[in-house]
Amino acid sequence: MVTSPELDRSAILRESAAAGRHLARICFKTGPPTHTGVELEWTVHDAADPVRPVDPTRLRAALGRHAPVTLDPTSPSEPLRHGGMVTLEPGGQLEISTPPRASTAALIRATEADIAQVTDLLATAGLILGRSGIDPHRRPRPVLETPRYRAMRGAFDRRGPAGRTMMYSTAGLQVCLDAGEPDQVADRWAAAHAVGPPLLAAFASAARHAGRRTGWASARMATWLAIDPARTRPVWTPGHADEDPTAAWIRYVLAAPLLCRRRDGSDWTAPAGVTFADWLDGALPERPTTDDLDYHVSTLFPPVRPRGYLELRYLDAQPDRDWRLPLAVLSALFHDPGTLHGAYAIAAPVAHRWSAAARHGLADPALAAAAAALLDLALTTLPRLDLPAGTHNDIERGVRGRLAAAQRGDDR
Repeated sequence: MVTSPELDRSAILRESAAAGRHLARICFKTGPPTHTGVELEWTVHDAADPVRPVDPTRLRAALGRHAPVTLDPTSPSEPLRHGGMVTLEPGGQLEISTPPRASTAALIRATEADIAQVTDLLATAGLILGRSGIDPHRRPRPVLETPRYRAMRGAFDRRGPAGRTMMYSTAGLQVCLDAGEPDQVADRWAAAHAVGPPLLAAFASAARHAGRRTGWASARMATWLAIDPARTRPVWTPGHADEDPTAAWIRYVLAAPLLCRRRDGSDWTAPAGVTFADWLDGALPERPTTDDLDYHVSTLFPPVRPRGYLELRYLDAQPDRDWRLPLAVLSALFHDPGTLHGAYAIAAPVAHRWSAAARHGLADPALAAAAAALLDLALTTLPRLDLPAGTHNDIERGVRGRLAAAQRGDDR
């Protein structure tokens, strides 16, 4: 993936136009679409008693030199053997973020090795990785406390309990794709959004939370949709399909309220309702910097987030090695312009149905039909990914299983 040029992070921003120019420089890095990355989250459980809370001391001992500084401020936070970085979410969910690779096969090999290393580290402490997009056993409970997380909790609590559930109980699978050449960006941006609802339905894995059925196929996505639409709603919508992606993202960022305000001390609470545009207009005593703007962007969580590349954030965590299935499906659908356009044409009629996908999954007939067509299209392109024979066969079987479920209208 194309990296960002060096920028002056301390430059003071005095107007929305300057903020927009900064965002335009960094949101979509153009170039040949050759790289793919993946970020995998899991809840973490006691191997003998998955209901038992897992405390920070136990996680710290298990991860050792790979522990993130949010867990151990003295940790060197060494990457895993194949370059993946370990981070922890506020509920103790473990995440591996991989360096992007130029082939799906290379990405799968490296990620599997890093997962194996983390699995072994956790096993020494009697811990295992979860298998679904939301904790099926425990109620939301904080494990890590930082000024950012305290401020987030306070902001989300104003709207209800969904924020705490998201922070402490959910686990997602994020696929990262290059934005593409300048003439490809709009199409890839639109397709990344449009295929979201049917693929969310196809790979929903979060129906049980805290020991009960939730009534949602993806209770994880339900919490994201409930916490704060100003920072979690999609940037692209079918009703504005022709809108310039950069302009849409700039407007989204500036209109979003501040989630936290960094300062010395432990209280990062932001004034309620103050947007970044308000800050630029003088709502706070000091002017924001480009670093403040970049940090604000890190507190926005739409289903697709432009970070130079496209970060697709709408998938639930998958059991065992099944994370490879949606990764391969998306890699296949985005493999070439023809397949991409076909995927968009299939998904466009249901591109707005995020809530229905989270609620009903494949039990929704329109979403199931779109998911089946997308999975079938991905299967025709899968051989072009040049996966090793064993990996290809495993993934093909898994995708065919999901295709059969979509054809049955099976919501698991």
